[in-house]
Amino acid sequence: MIGAKHSPLSSLVAAFFLAVVGASSLHAEPLLIVGNDEKVLWDDKGTTILSPPGKDSVVIIDLANPEAPKIVASLPLKNSVVGPPVNLAIDPTNSIALVADSVDVIKEGDKLVQVPDNKLYVIDLKASPPKLAATLTVGKQPSGLSFSPAGNLALVTNRLDKSISVLSVKGTEVKVIDTVDMGDIVSHVTFTPDGKRALATKFNAHKVSLLDVAGDKVTYSKLDLPTGQWPYNVAVAPSGKFALTADNGGAGSSDGSVDTVSVVDLELSPARIIDRVVVGDGPEGLAISPKGDVAVAVILAGSNNPSAYFYKKNGSVSVLKVDGKKVTKVGDVEVGGLPEGVAFTPDGKYLYVGNYLDQDLSILKVGGARITDTGKRFKLPGHPASLRMSDR
Repeated sequence: MIGAKHSPLSSLVAAFFLAVVGASSLHAEPLLIVGNDEKVLWDDKGTTILSPPGKDSVVIIDLANPEAPKIVASLPLKNSVVGPPVNLAIDPTNSIALVADSVDVIKEGDKLVQVPDNKLYVIDLKASPPKLAATLTVGKQPSGLSFSPAGNLALVTNRLDKSISVLSVKGTEVKVIDTVDMGDIVSHVTFTPDGKRALATKFNAHKVSLLDVAGDKVTYSKLDLPTGQWPYNVAVAPSGKFALTADNGGAGSSDGSVDTVSVVDLELSPARIIDRVVVGDGPEGLAISPKGDVAVAVILAGSNNPSAYFYKKNGSVSVLKVDGKKVTKVGDVEVGGLPEGVAFTPDGKYLYVGNYLDQDLSILKVGGARITDTGKRFKLPGHPASLRMSDR
């Protein structure tokens, strides 16, 4: 009422409201999670240089203003650039995140060496600020992982164990409930939108495999489809009608030759590969827009090996127009040095690419199949080895 005096109670209510609003602003949506690996770099001959662990971080970024990201939390958690850049994820409710600790660096004699790890971190995103809630032991060299659409299940590929860990998820209570033997090295796994199937890339076998999901039971159907060489990453269209695999071509690196993205028709029975789209050298990061009309493959382009004949200072994003199940490359957008992870915002209007060597994010604008560089970069407190976007 105009002119009325505020009572002490109304003042307390107002203060409480402001406090809640202030706290919730720390968790504004959408959220981006980025894993920074400070253990691995390369010299001017492309030789790996290792550093002791202890400086890695996982940051949570608020994208309420998509062209002005804001870090709301930084956790000192170990993670790795070894493997596909999808070794972390946010659940569908923005309540928790999972981070796979794939590879450790230890001292053997007088030198540092990389060895497989077996840890999975659970981050409580509802805490203010977000915090580590639990550490699980899974298989050796956990890598690409994903939540189910319902958020009550998660799958993690264990590269060295050639298996997939099945996790039950109830808030921050995450448990390993089963292990699925895949018979080959698997690098990433993701669910279909209906939650009834999952696809896993068999890196060394050059295949993508189908799994059946019924409740919390995950079964390997033994259906393996031939992709291009070294499939590292897999993404399913929001329609659930097809999937794409990023066929790296160089066993996890560039080799100077063009590579492919394979198109998997999931409506056919059985599912099968129906096309291969030629992209650049060394696709690794892979994403399909939530709108379903465009996809991208992130191209390494030898940018961590200045002595190679195929070296380019910067990598790029191959833009793939989607028309039904027809996927066509329509252009490239240059980004930064050794680009790894990539993610669309939930509204499909922006695209973020993690530039490992430049320690930043490229911010790209999306308009249908036309993707352009805003010219803006967001500096990170480390080298972005992986990144994933929240669903909302």
